[in-house]
Amino acid sequence: MTARPVALITGAASGLGLELARALRGEFELVLVDVNADGLHACAAEFPDAARYLCDLADSEALQSLIEQLHMQLPRLDLLVNNAGITHRSLSRVTADEVLQRVMAVDYFAPVQLTQGLLPLLEADGGGQIITIGSMAGWMPVIERAGYCAAKSALHQYFEVLRAELACAASPVRLLQVYPSFLDTPIEHHALDGSGGIARHPRSMVGKMRSSSWMAQRIVAALAGEKERLFPDRFTYFASVLYRLAPGLYQRLMQRRFAVKD
Repeated sequence: MTARPVALITGAASGLGLELARALRGEFELVLVDVNADGLHACAAEFPDAARYLCDLADSEALQSLIEQLHMQLPRLDLLVNNAGITHRSLSRVTADEVLQRVMAVDYFAPVQLTQGLLPLLEADGGGQIITIGSMAGWMPVIERAGYCAAKSALHQYFEVLRAELACAASPVRLLQVYPSFLDTPIEHHALDGSGGIARHPRSMVGKMRSSSWMAQRIVAALAGEKERLFPDRFTYFASVLYRLAPGLYQRLMQRRFAVKD
C-alpha cells in the first residue's frame, strides 16, 4: 500500500460495491472483499493495484481471520464501506430458520464484527470514516422481507448507538448511514426464497428504480460533505414518515402494492 488513504469495500465485485470502487479509486487505495471468486477475479483487470480478499461474511470465523490479516497488512484504514448484503422474498411463515440466520449474519452481524475488529485501524492517523449501507426497509415493514427488514433495522440501531458512543469518547471516526430504496443490483437477482433457493417470482416495488451508479455518486458526495445520514430517495423517505405517523394507513397501502407469494 502507498501513502494514499485506504478504503475497504465489502460486496465489491458487483452492484453498488463495484460502482463505489470505481468512484473511489482515484482518491483511495482499494481493498476489495467479496464472496464471489469469479467477480473478484474480474476486478483484477479493472483494479490491478487493489488488494482482493475472498470471504463469506456469513462465516464469522472466516471474517475474524480476514480481520487479523488486515491488521497485519494495513498500517491504517481511512474508509470502511459496509456494503455487502443479501435479501429474501418469502412470507415469514414459510421462511426457514436458516434463511433468516444467513440474512442476519451477512446484513447485520458481519458489518458489526468487521467494524469492531477494524476500529483501531480506523482511529489511527487522525481517524477514518465508516459508510454503512442500510435500507429504508430498516425503517418500515415490507411484505416478504421480514428477515431483511429485521437485519437492516438492527443495523441502523447499532450504528446510531456507535455514533453516539464515538462522539462521547471524542473519537475521530465519522459515520455515514445510507438508506437506499429500490436499486437495480444483483442482491435482488439472488434473493433467497423460503427454503434457501433463489426466489423465482419478481419483486414488488413502489417509486422509481435507481441504478447503482446513481446511488454511488450520491454516497461519494455525502462522504465529501461529511454527512451523517443519506436519504437519497424522497418517495421512500416520506413513506417512512407516513409509517411512523399513520402506521395503519401505511399497512393498507403496502398490502395493495406488494404481491404476496407463498
